[in-house]
Amino acid sequence: MSGSDRSSVARRANAELGAACFLDVETTGFSPRTDEVVELAMVLFEFDYNAGEITRVVDTYCGLREPSVPIHPGAARVHGLTLDNLRGKQLDDSRVQSILSGSDFLIAHNSSFDKPFVCRLFRQALQIPWACSCKDIRWHMYGYGSARLQELIRAHNIRTTQTHRAMDDVSDAIELLKCHSPSGHTFFAELLQAVQADGRISR
Repeated sequence: MSGSDRSSVARRANAELGAACFLDVETTGFSPRTDEVVELAMVLFEFDYNAGEITRVVDTYCGLREPSVPIHPGAARVHGLTLDNLRGKQLDDSRVQSILSGSDFLIAHNSSFDKPFVCRLFRQALQIPWACSCKDIRWHMYGYGSARLQELIRAHNIRTTQTHRAMDDVSDAIELLKCHSPSGHTFFAELLQAVQADGRISR
């Protein structure tokens, strides 16, 4: 039984627990119509609905993918991946689908970018609610000058040296969501409230 399967069993036994997947993609460029995913990172975690707190990591996956189109120089400058790094690489579809199946909702930082890339590869992701840790949290109201992930993690002293690779971004974003906002609740609690308030999830 995979970690995500065991998590599903535990959640059925405890209605206060939920599961969400934070994911991030690196791509050949910026257009989901013509560009492709070259790296996908996913972390499935359990959370407490009542407390609005992340309780534990259930499963993780990170994979590389050889694209059928060139990598745009601007994208290569961001993530540093080259066609030589990616030759012969494929995503593990069964691992990705297992994590998606175990998720009550999906999260990305600027999900309007990640969502179309992921859904193009995995149609299953179209049927799962999405949240955005960039837009579903009131960063500017709290006085942050930017909602960019790298700026926010620097402001919270989460990482002093930063790479822009998918799993680093996901791990840092989860640590950010565990932090407490000036309201006294975790940033994850605010994101959870946002997706409940507009009906993206019904719990």
